[in-house]
Amino acid sequence: MLSTPKTFLLGEEHLTASIAISIARGLTKSVISNQQRSKIKASAQKVATIVAKGEVVYGINTGFGPLCTTRISKEETQILQTNILKSHSVGVGRPIDKEIATLMLVLKVHSLAKGYSGIAETTLDRILWHLTNDAIPIVPSQGSVGASGDLAPLSHLFLPLIGLGIVEYQGNKITTAELHKLKNMASLELGPKEGLALINGTQFIAAHAIKVIERLQSCLSQADIIGAMMIEGLQGSIKPFYKELHELRPFKGNMHVASRIQSLLQGSEIMEDHINCERVQDPYSLRCIPQVHGASRNAWLHLKEMMEIELNSVTDNPIIIDENLTISGGNFHGQPLAMALDYACLAASEIGNISDRRIYLALEGNSPGVPKLLMNDTGINSGYMILQYTTAALASENKGLCFPSSADSIPTSLGQEDHVSMGSIGGRKALQVIENVEKILAIELLTAGQAFEFRKPMKSGLVLEEVHKILRSRVPFANRDRVFSDDIEIGIEMIQNGTIMKVVEEACKKEKINLKTAFSSEFEIY
Repeated sequence: MLSTPKTFLLGEEHLTASIAISIARGLTKSVISNQQRSKIKASAQKVATIVAKGEVVYGINTGFGPLCTTRISKEETQILQTNILKSHSVGVGRPIDKEIATLMLVLKVHSLAKGYSGIAETTLDRILWHLTNDAIPIVPSQGSVGASGDLAPLSHLFLPLIGLGIVEYQGNKITTAELHKLKNMASLELGPKEGLALINGTQFIAAHAIKVIERLQSCLSQADIIGAMMIEGLQGSIKPFYKELHELRPFKGNMHVASRIQSLLQGSEIMEDHINCERVQDPYSLRCIPQVHGASRNAWLHLKEMMEIELNSVTDNPIIIDENLTISGGNFHGQPLAMALDYACLAASEIGNISDRRIYLALEGNSPGVPKLLMNDTGINSGYMILQYTTAALASENKGLCFPSSADSIPTSLGQEDHVSMGSIGGRKALQVIENVEKILAIELLTAGQAFEFRKPMKSGLVLEEVHKILRSRVPFANRDRVFSDDIEIGIEMIQNGTIMKVVEEACKKEKINLKTAFSSEFEIY
């Protein structure tokens, strides 16, 4: 992740995944400038003018969804906005991660601060208070269909504004009433359109997309490193990674991966040892790493580009251009991100799929010097046989999860909302697949490390030697059976906390090895 600013101007500056994460983690302060506050006030005044004139505008003085033809009196417009938060808080299931809920707050306040939503300045300040004081609403994970906005989760997210709902504060889950009493605060009275502006939008989908971007990038980077380590362990060829090959089919992801792996293998005694061997070519899971990992990187890049547009968009409805022009449109529809998330979900699954194939390959005993099941004394010992059962189960589970959520649509709101994106489901599902991939990569790390051991006393390149060293400091070589789930848990921790990446970065800096490519900046989060 690239460096982020210390202060970010909401509604004005260009928001990225990196900045959103930095704000959510308290590393970057988010503020609304006086200039932007003027726009926000002007937008709220436009709504007030519409109400005063008695003009019919959806969601301001009409009911919602199929009730759009039902007129609401001036006196009841505020009650309407409070009621929409109550009636639409119908989420079920486990709460989403606190960080995702925090990201939802960041994304929503940035979108509303652009000044096209008729939101009150006091409402935005209260949302910022929740962010600054780490009082994050509890949001159920299920109940959104990803169109007409992420209605249910956003309703739960903003119940605390009207004194309802539950928040996580100082490590405890407490009611908003308890929080308000503790802080001597009062609930807000929402003005016309405010309730609708709060819950219309794609922030549930987009917050999940940010986490997909972050965690999938980590998987992709580590898959290259672990794949290179497996090439060493099985004495694969370096030729499939030559730039001369990939310049003939110059997909960005392919070229990026090939260059990285070639750099990781440079200076390897293991590579030199079999440079003139009789094996003509390697199995696909080794030879086609640039094509497979690269395709997944291209999918990641597509999601990043789509997501960044979404983060800087106005996605509620209706949009207030001025007192003479309000537009009831469909910017809340999650289809743009829904399809990209399904693509990323498949991309993640394929990283796990080819990783499982490399693990299987390592167990076959067809590579000279590497015993079957990665252990010399088998029979009495099963070696690494059953670790591949786990990766097979995880890879298979991922395949089942790869059915595109965006391919489905169930009409809602009595047919008024007759096509929905299901992007909310796609986002949750993509993260589940990525978590499974992290586990698969952890097992490949253990397997590659075991195969790597049989190449001693020959050494690999300097970077991979450091990776093997850190692995061995936590997981010893296995010369007999043991409870391998303990090893797997250590491996998962190393993958999820970025241990491998840190070791590689330090080794590259120390040895002046450059893993950067012409496309490196495109494949970073910024």
